Amino acid sequence: MRNSNQIGTTRVRVSDIAFGCSGIGNLYRRISDQEAFAVLQTAWDNGIRYFDTAPHYGRGLAEARLGDFLSGKPRDQFALSTKVGRLLSPGAPREEADGFIAPLPNDVRYDYSGDGIEAAFEQSCVRLQTRYIDILYVHDIGTYTHGAANDAHMADFLNSGLDRLQALKDRGAIGAFGLGVNENQICLDVMAHRALDAILLAGRLTLLDRSAEEELVPKCRKMRTSLILGGVFNSGVLATGPVEGASFDYGPAPEEVLKRVRNLQRRAEGLGLPLAAAALHFACHHPAVASVLIGTAKPSSLTRNLRALELPWSDEARAAFA
Repeated sequence: MRNSNQIGTTRVRVSDIAFGCSGIGNLYRRISDQEAFAVLQTAWDNGIRYFDTAPHYGRGLAEARLGDFLSGKPRDQFALSTKVGRLLSPGAPREEADGFIAPLPNDVRYDYSGDGIEAAFEQSCVRLQTRYIDILYVHDIGTYTHGAANDAHMADFLNSGLDRLQALKDRGAIGAFGLGVNENQICLDVMAHRALDAILLAGRLTLLDRSAEEELVPKCRKMRTSLILGGVFNSGVLATGPVEGASFDYGPAPEEVLKRVRNLQRRAEGLGLPLAAAALHFACHHPAVASVLIGTAKPSSLTRNLRALELPWSDEARAAFA
C-alpha cells in the first residue's frame, strides 16, 4: 500500500500516487474494455487507491469503465474524484471528440451553475456506480479554456455553483471540492471568494514550469488547500526529452522550451537520473503536493513510471532542483 495524505482539512485521504483516467477514455487511441481493466488492475496491484476521472474523458466512457472496475472493490478502500462543468446529453455517435477516439454518443455543453453542477454530479454517480464522490473538481473554468466566454461562466459559478458545491459537501454527497484546471490565475480568483479543499493543477508545478510557486503555492499553504498535480511531464516533453516533435502544453514544443529541457536533462543525467524520473520525483517530493497523477492506458507505461520513482532521490538531487 502506498502512503496516503489528507486533503485540506477534510476526512478525505488519497494515495500519494493517483491514476488519471483520460487514457481509458480512449485519448488519442482506442483501447478495449479489457485493456482498460488491465491498466486499472495494474494501478490497484501497485497500491494506488486514488482514481481521478471526468465526463470529458471519452464523453463518459472513462467514468463508465472506472465504475465497472471499482464496483467490485470495497468503497472505503479507495478515493475517487471526478469533475463538473461539462454536462452530457444523448447525441449522435462520432468517431472522435476533443482527442478522444470512439467516445460514448453524448453531446456536451458547459454549465457552471448550481443546477448544472448538481446535474453533472448526479450523472457521474450513475456512470461511476456510486452515491459518493471523495473530491469533486470544477473542470476547466478559466480563460485558458474559455477565453472571453469565461466571464459568463464565472458569473454562473460565483452566483450559484460555488454554493452548490458547499451544499453537496454539507450533506455528505462529496467529501471535498475544488478546481481541476491548467492555469494558476483562476485558482487565485476563486480563492478570493471561498477556500477550496483541493486543486488539481495540470502543468503549472513541474520541473519545467514552476509558475505556481509564485503566488498559488503560498496561497494554498495559507488556506490549507491541497495540491494534486497532473501533467507533470508538461504533456510529453519531460518524458521524451527534447526530441524532434516533442509536445509541450498539448502542442509542438518551441525552441525556447527545448533549450530549457536540454539543460534539465543534463542536470538530471549528471545525478544519474533519467529526465522523466527527475520530473516525477520533483512532483512527488514537493512539500505542497498531496498526490501526483499518472495517466496512461498501458500497464507497461504505468509500471515504468512507478519503477522510476524507486530510483533514489538524493539530497543532492533535491538541492539541484530546489
